[in-house]
Amino acid sequence: MPVVREFTLPDLGEGLTGAEVVRWMVEVGDVIAVDQPVVEVETAKAVVEVPCPYGGVVTALFGEVGEEVPVGAPLVTVAVPGGSDDDGDAAATGTVERPLVGYGVAESRGARRRRVVVGGPVVAPAPAPVVAPAPVAVAVAPAPVATTPVAPTPVATAAAPAVVAVISPLVRRMAREHGIDLAGLSGTGPDGLIMRRDVEQALAAPAAAVPSAPAAAGTAEAEVIPLRGLRRTIAEKLTRSHQEIPAATCWVDADATELMALRRQLNSTPGPKISVLALLARICTTALARFPELNSSVSPDGSGILRHRVVHLGFAAQSERGLVVPVVRDAHLLGTERLGEELARLTESARAGSLTPAELTGGTFTLNNYGVFGVDGSTPILNHPEAAMLGVGRITPKPWVHEGQLAVREVTQLSFTFDHRVCDGGTAGGFLRFVADCVEHPGMLLRQL
Repeated sequence: MPVVREFTLPDLGEGLTGAEVVRWMVEVGDVIAVDQPVVEVETAKAVVEVPCPYGGVVTALFGEVGEEVPVGAPLVTVAVPGGSDDDGDAAATGTVERPLVGYGVAESRGARRRRVVVGGPVVAPAPAPVVAPAPVAVAVAPAPVATTPVAPTPVATAAAPAVVAVISPLVRRMAREHGIDLAGLSGTGPDGLIMRRDVEQALAAPAAAVPSAPAAAGTAEAEVIPLRGLRRTIAEKLTRSHQEIPAATCWVDADATELMALRRQLNSTPGPKISVLALLARICTTALARFPELNSSVSPDGSGILRHRVVHLGFAAQSERGLVVPVVRDAHLLGTERLGEELARLTESARAGSLTPAELTGGTFTLNNYGVFGVDGSTPILNHPEAAMLGVGRITPKPWVHEGQLAVREVTQLSFTFDHRVCDGGTAGGFLRFVADCVEHPGMLLRQL
């Protein structure tokens, strides 16, 4: 006799609290195997496919495409062949028997949740004590999470008998943060349910109705774009970095002519091609070995400095989702060729949008090559909680005094932003000068082997 199992969104790691539904990979009535991916979601870190630990017939899906589902909220229910009634009750509360491959599993959130079925009858050979929900031809709506702490639900009292048709705590939080009265909205979801799009429309409407200036010939409309997913994570992280870290920046121009000549020489021989980024990464790992104070971070409570024994080198990469910072783990153990291979692999994954959360976290130092955008300099915000970042501008021909003579050389600007709590200007300046010397005289790297 089949038992209906509820599979909830697992904890995808690194403190993520939810994920946005990008694409459903199954439909109600489909027969799925154990660990078959059922939905593609976008977290603040990456786009991932989530496998279901149950095999059977899909009886319900939770969450519209574009809706954010909190960790621990239901994703799908599956009619699993066999099993006992006790097993079914345990599954209905969100308890998962075994962890997903590659993901953590959130603990049960306790209260049972209403299941919403997306059209079509539930396939089951016979009625069971734990029954699948009746077929209802409605759009998928996120299920309520009774104990989600991020958005407390207002309690209806005798003085306010009206019940607002909204079940998503995320929608309630968005409305509260922006001063939107949910009671005044008309929901576009099933049975008048208020969805996120309804709140977003309410946010955009007032802005569109106000002219930018009384004397303007026409009215300038403003579009409200909610901070979601990666964009929101970037905003929160950079704001926190700017508020918490007393950062300072120093910079120097460097003659990269010899570095570029070395790259051409290396690439003229058989073997993998060496990128400028790989050479710069190799210089960074060498410099951090000499100045380990900069491969550190301040403890979360501010009581000490965490000196990292390994170099997990992050590098800024632009993707269709925005700025991401993939991490080359144990970069200090890799030679130039291996660094180049890892940098190329992660860059390609960033462009394809296939980076995993593990490949986007845990960095201890960041290399930012903004020269690829054709700019000379920058004062970047540190990648919290890291204590330092090296920035490299474009390498371009410029007039330069070389060996007492004016010549045209390939010059770049190096900038170095650091957390002034972990070191003073002397250490930061020493690090940057060492990097510049390696750029100008790359043979110095041989002394560090």
